[in-house]
Amino acid sequence: MQEFIYYNPKGLDFPISEEILVTTNIEDTKDKDFLISNTKEVQSELNADEIDFYIKNSQDSTSLKIENVLKLYEIAASKYDFAQDISYSQEVSKQLLLITNSKEEYEAFTACIKSDDFELFFVKEDIVKQISGHIGNLSVIVDDEGKDVTLNVSQIVWFDAKEMGLTQSGTFDPNESSIEEVVQTLKENINEYSYKKFTTYDKEICQYDGRREEICSKCEEVCPTVAITKDDETKTLGFSQIDCHGCGGCVSVCPSGAIDYAPSNKESLFEMSKFFEETHPLIVPEKMNISTLEVSLKENVLPFAIEGEKFLHEESFLTLLQISGSQVIFYTDFISKGSGDAIRIVNDIYQAKYKKDAILVAMNEDELQSAINEVSFIEGSEFNFNQDGLKKREIFSHRLQKIVGDEDLGVVKTGEHVHYGLVKVNEDKCTLCLVCVGSCNVDALQADASDNTLRLNPSLCTSCGYCEVSCPEDDCLTIERDVIKLEPTWFKENIIAKDDLFACVECGVEFATVKAVTKIANMMGPLFAHDPVKERSLYCCADCKPKIMMQNYYDQKNKGKA
Repeated sequence: MQEFIYYNPKGLDFPISEEILVTTNIEDTKDKDFLISNTKEVQSELNADEIDFYIKNSQDSTSLKIENVLKLYEIAASKYDFAQDISYSQEVSKQLLLITNSKEEYEAFTACIKSDDFELFFVKEDIVKQISGHIGNLSVIVDDEGKDVTLNVSQIVWFDAKEMGLTQSGTFDPNESSIEEVVQTLKENINEYSYKKFTTYDKEICQYDGRREEICSKCEEVCPTVAITKDDETKTLGFSQIDCHGCGGCVSVCPSGAIDYAPSNKESLFEMSKFFEETHPLIVPEKMNISTLEVSLKENVLPFAIEGEKFLHEESFLTLLQISGSQVIFYTDFISKGSGDAIRIVNDIYQAKYKKDAILVAMNEDELQSAINEVSFIEGSEFNFNQDGLKKREIFSHRLQKIVGDEDLGVVKTGEHVHYGLVKVNEDKCTLCLVCVGSCNVDALQADASDNTLRLNPSLCTSCGYCEVSCPEDDCLTIERDVIKLEPTWFKENIIAKDDLFACVECGVEFATVKAVTKIANMMGPLFAHDPVKERSLYCCADCKPKIMMQNYYDQKNKGKA
């Protein structure tokens, strides 16, 4: 396979790397396999529109253009190599349901199809009660004169579709495009509908899965479809990749990093970010259609093409910022809840340290040109390290620690969708039962057996609150929510509770903390006050407790015989 190809019938007015096959004749591309091409006109594994966008608009010198064009091919190849967006297919029959209350819309649609194109069913919107399933396997319940009737179809056309029809795949609204475009899409879907895996999931660090109480279900809340569902009885999440739009909104609000974006996961973003050293990254989601965009890219501005627009979070932004050593431009017409919080948080951090915003958001062409003119390198912000194998919070913590250093830069408030916090413990009430440690799946809370301490690394805490509801003591553990303290102690394991071990009064083996034994003794002591042996058992280890109780039983029995 030839890896890189550049096709343009007009050719190029400067040379590019020999690693890239350049042609002005489309016939040169026939019956050949390519990995990365600059245009959809050439069959390849991945098309990179950002290459022509850069060539057309960049003000870089010729030598820098030669270097950066190859770099853009390599970035795309890195994205392809690391992508986990496996392709699947779903059989789709000709069974089609048309929903409209308008005779004109019905006639307009049927005029655009042939009798053998589809097996067409028609209902009025007023009688539609429920839609479930997914493209290729849709169930529509309608009210037929007071009786529920189920229609099983593969696709739905719904003029001015209501939310009921848009939460799963397979519903198409001609008012969003045109009847002709919808009919073309319907026909292409028949026989085989292809879709991709957009998310990966690690339930081991999920803050919903398996927990006794609902602490977090942000992913399900922000999902615009039924791609993510939750079962409150079993406390498990369900993922339907066929219904996923690939927006990535669930990724940016996932506090622990349990959900990642399959087309560009955190490992992929890290590898791609390495190509942006000493450049000004311009993040461009696929939907922004840069092929027709005309702006002047000043020197060192390099496009960073991504698929979805909502999956970027505080760790991914900070990784790109520190590797590039520059402000980052984000060109998008929509900011998701999670990405919006992340941008504000990172900007507040950079303002505290460098007196500049980290991320320049541009939502239209004029704002983009202004951001390109403004973007600059940030002196002293460059930093990188090997983050392989680390979790989302661990990476962000390590990178943020580099920014803070030995300074006290104040406090940054986090937001509604991205949470950080500080666990506080009333040491007088803490018995070091360590239930809180067991409830924390991001390792913010730790126990140290060498000195019998409970420790907290605040920078890892997601402020989920599961330790708070799990703590068996009243008024013992609380959380100061939605804060990041930009000071050195924020990144260290701080001792928040400590106790001595209690030695068994019989054998001398240490078996519990002093506070735990004292608490139980205070509770049970009055009940056992009439029996000195039972009272003493309160201060015995698990091995000695039954021994002294059994010995006392035999002593009393033999005493009776005597």
